[in-house]
Amino acid sequence: MFDQSVPLRLHFGYLPKFLTREVTKPVAVKFRPSSLVIDPVPAKTSPGFSKALRRDVWRAQQLLADNLSTLGADWRNMMRRLRQAHVDYVVLPVGGPLPERAGPRRGFIERRLPLPADPLSLQHLNHRLRMVADAPNARGVVFIFRGFSAGPATLQNSRAAVARLRAAGKDTIVYTPTLDLAHYYAATAAARIVAPPGAQFDVLGLYTEVTFLKDALARAGVQADVVQISPYKTAFDRYSRAEMTPEHRDQLNWLLDDQYDTLTADMAAGRGMSQATLRELIDRAPLSAEAAREAGLIDWVAYDDELASLLGRDRANRAQPDTTTPTTAAGDMAAAPKASLQSWARARDALLEKPRRHTRRWVGVLALEGLITMGPSRQPPIELPIPFIGGAAAGEQTLVSILRQLEKIDDLAALVLHVDSGGGSALASELIGRQIEQFAAHKPVVVYMGNVAASGGYYVAAPAGHIMSQTLTTTGSIGVITAKFSTAGLYERLSVERASLERGQHAGLYRDSDPMTDQERAIFQRTVHETYARFVDVVARGRQLAPEAVDAVGGGRVWTGRQARERGLVDSHGDFLDAIKKAAELAALTAGDIYAVSAFNIYPRTSQYTVYPNGSARLAEEAARLLSGEQLRALAGRPLMLLPYELRFG
Repeated sequence: MFDQSVPLRLHFGYLPKFLTREVTKPVAVKFRPSSLVIDPVPAKTSPGFSKALRRDVWRAQQLLADNLSTLGADWRNMMRRLRQAHVDYVVLPVGGPLPERAGPRRGFIERRLPLPADPLSLQHLNHRLRMVADAPNARGVVFIFRGFSAGPATLQNSRAAVARLRAAGKDTIVYTPTLDLAHYYAATAAARIVAPPGAQFDVLGLYTEVTFLKDALARAGVQADVVQISPYKTAFDRYSRAEMTPEHRDQLNWLLDDQYDTLTADMAAGRGMSQATLRELIDRAPLSAEAAREAGLIDWVAYDDELASLLGRDRANRAQPDTTTPTTAAGDMAAAPKASLQSWARARDALLEKPRRHTRRWVGVLALEGLITMGPSRQPPIELPIPFIGGAAAGEQTLVSILRQLEKIDDLAALVLHVDSGGGSALASELIGRQIEQFAAHKPVVVYMGNVAASGGYYVAAPAGHIMSQTLTTTGSIGVITAKFSTAGLYERLSVERASLERGQHAGLYRDSDPMTDQERAIFQRTVHETYARFVDVVARGRQLAPEAVDAVGGGRVWTGRQARERGLVDSHGDFLDAIKKAAELAALTAGDIYAVSAFNIYPRTSQYTVYPNGSARLAEEAARLLSGEQLRALAGRPLMLLPYELRFG
């Protein structure tokens, strides 16, 4: 349910002047029933008159802001009661990629351009659901699930959001025309599921496939030479092998087994049936909407325009709920009392509010998303489906700089590091991980894992004080790999002649003109083993495990979040709100019902994280840079911490 012990206030956008804020002395926060009192931590020397004055002025400003906020909420509630504002059901469309956090606020000019709206984030969704949960004049929410393109852990988080609202005593209904695994899994957290007559129950199970390109590359004159820490580090198998190895198959099997068990157990619990029964029904799929209703997989068969009448009739006959298919009782539907269904834009101004005060100290939220690289972070204007170069890049230069500046801010009580990355450069991972380790020595750090936090993504997480994931998160892959692609055959087939001059025995170590020699392979093997030893040491220190124990679950092996917790690689399971609450708890910010712990999203100050307004010229420039192979050449032959695969369902 919505735990009010640490109510959450999420701020969207940039922190004003947070990177240039003057460092002040640390403070200890105490909560009292009537007011927020901030007692300075005793210092060896007096902070000085000016600093003490600024602190007192800030305290007065905060108390004034809290009182004005409370007064404003009380006034709005009074006016809404006077006009008898009432909300039956709020209609919330949910779909798309469902990013965990809200993106940075667009600039003044961008907000006036005809740009597409930002996708609904789970952060915004949870904020809206908390407002509904707090409002005594709202009956519940009708979710419209359509067009999910999110990963399994993200769908778990959306499911948790629905379950949290349901546990708060609100009615939860999901209407979806799509009953595939992704939509149905998220929907089973609701009290009732509605689908149109033409819908089909298409939950068919899980599958994954790997395409092996060794022979195809050979015909093109390209050869991939790979050095890996163990047979389980299979990131480049698709390029260097013609078929699946036994280790590769075993790893995929234990991942699929655990994920399928988690998915079917959750869906069965949501529908109040046994896991065995649900699996039998999945094996009978596809099923018509009516057959799914009869089997107990969904509750009602109806069109979206019939929901108001359907919910009104259900409320009128709550003692004996009518499960008759609405399409066969058109007359009854027409005569049924109608519930009020309102969009969020209309309902928001009618919801009664729960006033809260806000803590002085806050929790910072910093994301590490995409390929881990040296240099600055970057986000291309579009996602290109190209391995290594087609998506976001988490640059060590950007992240290290932000972490160092955040460490100086006394009002930052704790940090939530949101990791959604399959790894990348070993050196970049090491530098970021080192800075996180130093940060964690002074302030609590909670790593919140998204759909994937593996290889280099796990390296940066290991030094944190607490690691949280979902059970369907893909993590682990503690291992190192490197590869060198030889294009000598390709150039020969194209009748392209290349000439090179060298000074130094290994000057051409990373060139792609020739296959890897035995001497080069020995060099790469030594580098891989040295990097792996450092990886194991970082994990052993961060997780307080023996190096032998880390190696036993390492060696490139990939785990689900549930398997990782069983092996000591993860501390707990939960979603983004749980991570914030855990960070507040570790920072001793746990407050009463009237206090909210502020959580700020932190973005680097760069235009590279904004949407390019027009277009074509900037888009072409960015695509040309990506397609030039700049990133790929930078990775060739270097030690890499990369996840071997991506498991998705949809």
